[in-house]
Amino acid sequence: MVVEISDNSMVKVSIIIVNYNQFKLLDDCLRSICEYTKGVTFEIIVVDNNSSEGNIEEITQKYSSVFLIKNLTNNRYSKANNQGIEIAKGEYILLLNNDTLFIEDTVSKVITFIESISNKVFIGCKLLNSDLTHQPSVVDFDSILNLLGEYFFLYKIYPKSKLFNKFHLSLTSQDETIEVDVVKGAFIFGRSKDFLALNGFDTKFYFFNEENEFFYRAKNYGAKVIYYPETSIIHLGGSTTEKMVWFKIRNHSVSKIQYFQKYFKGFKFFAAVSIHYLGFAIRVPLYLIMGLILLNGNLIYKSLYYFKAIFIYPKNLFKRQ
Repeated sequence: MVVEISDNSMVKVSIIIVNYNQFKLLDDCLRSICEYTKGVTFEIIVVDNNSSEGNIEEITQKYSSVFLIKNLTNNRYSKANNQGIEIAKGEYILLLNNDTLFIEDTVSKVITFIESISNKVFIGCKLLNSDLTHQPSVVDFDSILNLLGEYFFLYKIYPKSKLFNKFHLSLTSQDETIEVDVVKGAFIFGRSKDFLALNGFDTKFYFFNEENEFFYRAKNYGAKVIYYPETSIIHLGGSTTEKMVWFKIRNHSVSKIQYFQKYFKGFKFFAAVSIHYLGFAIRVPLYLIMGLILLNGNLIYKSLYYFKAIFIYPKNLFKRQ
């Protein structure tokens, strides 16, 4: 059963979900939360980024625990989550993707775990694919070596290498509760006061890398980031951008460089940007040749998009920081 909330002061968890057009996914996500979350008072804050393909209220009105924010413009992931954080009433906040499904009482399990930790902490659970196989759930911060691994496919050659594969922990520590650099943004749980102390996400990041930047600041704030695999959710992944290849490549590139602009200096910055663009340049002939051999138009278009992205360099918005 869903525990009804009769007093704002009794809200234990505020679950914040950003949505854009994905009504079926959102409906399934909300249904799974209400089905599996037991004995915990919660509110769900849905922030809809001006969806254009249906009526968001038809979905949210099915669930008594949902509060809806309807934006008149698309505020993207960072700002929309911050809107939810600002009005959240819960002692804890869970930032949750709309393409997730609960399969057990994950909220209660994570609360039990976090209440055993007195210091500042953010928690991510184990993410599963739709077939219940393990999905990479944690990642290391960018370094020159793991950027080389990412852009030059060295992580394929050395999959368990901490130096070259920033996802190495997903291969070596799937079932171990450990401190990590970054947990994937599909599920981020923490105390409300810590989200507020960090002012949520940096809204200068338009799309992608928001959680990496957030957790970098969280570490400087003195918080631990914990991967807690004792509970799992399904993350379908890529639902919003899977058909928007140019959008994905362009904004991934822009956000990466913005991250370098904000946190890398001197030679490290020069090396990171160089590796980034060289990695994109390598992908142009690679995807073109693969597309021609396999007669795959999507790969040919991907080659074109990587070529276009080489000529995009975002304005530095962090010079005074």
